Amino acid sequence: VQLQASGGGLVQPGGSLRLSCAASVSIDSLNLMGWYRQAPGKERDLVATIITRGSTVYDDSVKGRFTISRDNTENTVYLQMNKLKPEDTAVYYCYAWGRNQGYWGQGTLVTVSS
Repeated sequence: VQLQASGGGLVQPGGSLRLSCAASVSIDSLNLMGWYRQAPGKERDLVATIITRGSTVYDDSVKGRFTISRDNTENTVYLQMNKLKPEDTAVYYCYAWGRNQGYWGQGTLVTVSS
C-alpha cells in the first residue's frame, strides 16, 4: 500500500488549506485512515482519523477547524484545514491501517506564517 500526500504550503494565519492523501489501493480495504503531524523538535501527534464507516476522531486542538473526509471513488482522504494558526505549522503525514499493518505516506509541509 502506498500513500501519496499533497497539498501543503505556506498560508497566512486564519487561512485554509486542503491536504490530500491518495492510496494505491481501494480505501474500502483499509480499516482506518488519518493524518498525523510533527512540528520541529516535537513528536508526531495524531490530528484526525476516519474509519471505514465514516466515524471520525479529532485532536482537541483542531476540533471545529479541521475536517477529515474520504472519497472512496478516488481512493483519497482529505484534510480540510480552516482558521489555521501558527501552531499548526508542521509536517503532515498520511497514515492508514489495514491488512494487519500500518502504512505511512511521505510528509507534506504546512507553514502558517504572516
